[in-house]
Parts: sequence; structure tokens; C-alpha cells
Amino acid sequence: MPGLAAKPIIDILLEVRDLADLDAHNSEMETIGYKPMGEFGILGRRYFPKGGDNRSHQIHAFLRDDPNVYRHIAFRDYLRRHPEVAQEYAALKRQVARTCDNDIGRYCDGKDTYVKRVEAIALIEQTTQPTAAASASHGP
Repeated sequence: MPGLAAKPIIDILLEVRDLADLDAHNSEMETIGYKPMGEFGILGRRYFPKGGDNRSHQIHAFLRDDPNVYRHIAFRDYLRRHPEVAQEYAALKRQVARTCDNDIGRYCDGKDTYVKRVEAIALIEQTTQPTAAASASHGP
């Protein structure tokens, strides 16, 4: 999203039909530079960062229709529809980044309450905006 403070990392949200099938392709993911990390703190997710300490990309894979997919998309779409909230979130991210001493756990903890509050609002708004759900449509 233009103007939102962010790490220079490309986030990819992937939906799959079978996590075991995805897991069976971990060696191929490694071949193209992605490190399989399993759930990595989110039940039902498969996490694949690329670039080691200089991470450039990260894939978050979930089963098709996993609630986490809708949660992430609702949050993204809400920030797009509410630029004032996106600016508030950007300011929080900058403030937390200044005080977390490059500790990713502290950084995430510093945003957690805010993100959960906005996600809850976003999910409610998403149910009243049919076009928002279309953003999460699936391919064949």
C-alpha cells in the first residue's frame, strides 16, 4: 500500500488444497531460495522466508478458506479504504521500530493490540461490504 511504513519485504499469501502436499515440496521451495519453517507460530500456516537475515520475500500458505486468509485480506482492504487508519498504523510501526532494538518479537508485540483491534473492525466491515470478500476470490 503506497505510503505505509513497511519493511522492504514482499509478503505472499498462498492458499492450497492440502498442506501435506505442500510440505512434500519443501525441497523444491528450498531450491528456489525459500526456507520451510513449518507453522512458525500460526496454527495451520506454512511459512517460507527467502533471503535469510536479508529477507526479501515471505510466503504465508494456508488451506483454502482458512480464517487467517480472510483476516489478512480484511486488514489489508480496511487500510486501503481508510487511509487515516493506515497513517495511524504507519506511525505506530515507526514508533515501535524505534524502541524494539531490532527484536522482531518485541516489534510484533508492540503492534499486536492495535492490529487485533483493527482486524476485528475490518472483519465486521468486510461482512457488510460484499466487494471486499471478492478480493479473496479463488482461481480454478
